[in-house]
Amino acid sequence: MRSGVLWLMAGLSMSFAGCAVTQPESNEPPPLSEASFNTRILELETSLSQQCDTSTAFIEQQLSQQQVLTADVREVGSLLRHLRQEVASLEARSEDPVIIREECRVEEPEDNKTLLGRSEWVGLPSIGTYLKARVDSGANTSSLSASEITRFERDGEDWVRFKLALNEDDVVVEQIRDEWIEAPIERRVKIIQASGEESRPVISLLMTLGPIRENVEFTLNDRSHLDYPVLLGRRFMMDIATIDVAETYLHDRPEFPGGEPSEEAADDEAADQDDTEE
Repeated sequence: MRSGVLWLMAGLSMSFAGCAVTQPESNEPPPLSEASFNTRILELETSLSQQCDTSTAFIEQQLSQQQVLTADVREVGSLLRHLRQEVASLEARSEDPVIIREECRVEEPEDNKTLLGRSEWVGLPSIGTYLKARVDSGANTSSLSASEITRFERDGEDWVRFKLALNEDDVVVEQIRDEWIEAPIERRVKIIQASGEESRPVISLLMTLGPIRENVEFTLNDRSHLDYPVLLGRRFMMDIATIDVAETYLHDRPEFPGGEPSEEAADDEAADQDDTEE
């Protein structure tokens, strides 16, 4: 019996000793080695690079679609402008003032400049007439002959009302000669002359000259004492036209309802004298 008790005590001692050395299991992952860490970083870099490539391809696709839509919008805008002009030519002209609104500029290739003579015919579609123009690279801003210039306010903006200042020899669509014209004022410029300083309003008009179709800024002042009711300066010619002072009327006169056919412009062109103008 004594030996059995000894065996029981020995077994209990071993059990307690085993419990003392047993450690609870840990849930924390084992630390990464340097090789595992570098491998994980490379995997993350590859994933980010793939995501960036996907985003770049998507952005390029969106830009391409935007360019196509922009081209379509420009084409539709051009068609609408021509349609408005055709409708306007069919409507009977009224005694109401002609109101000038700026139209979208039609871009011309910069490397394809139009050659102009020192004198040219210009068309003003928003007014409905053609006029003779002096092309002068020595002048900065273009100018339109105007009289009875009156400033007024419309919808909180500065506008101007005027008539074309023409003499009896100026060639124009006759029904436009005494018609009131209204346009918003883009800005004002100061002109310094021997007689003093003068402030002139500047308006923007759609103008055609041969293949050129541009919104051109004109100062308004009375040029009826000069030979040309329109002066085209270098700001108009910049990047789109060059001048050959030895030539005149290189482009046909535009046609407007109530005006003369372009084929009959030769007599009016021959009336010009080889003179100079300020």
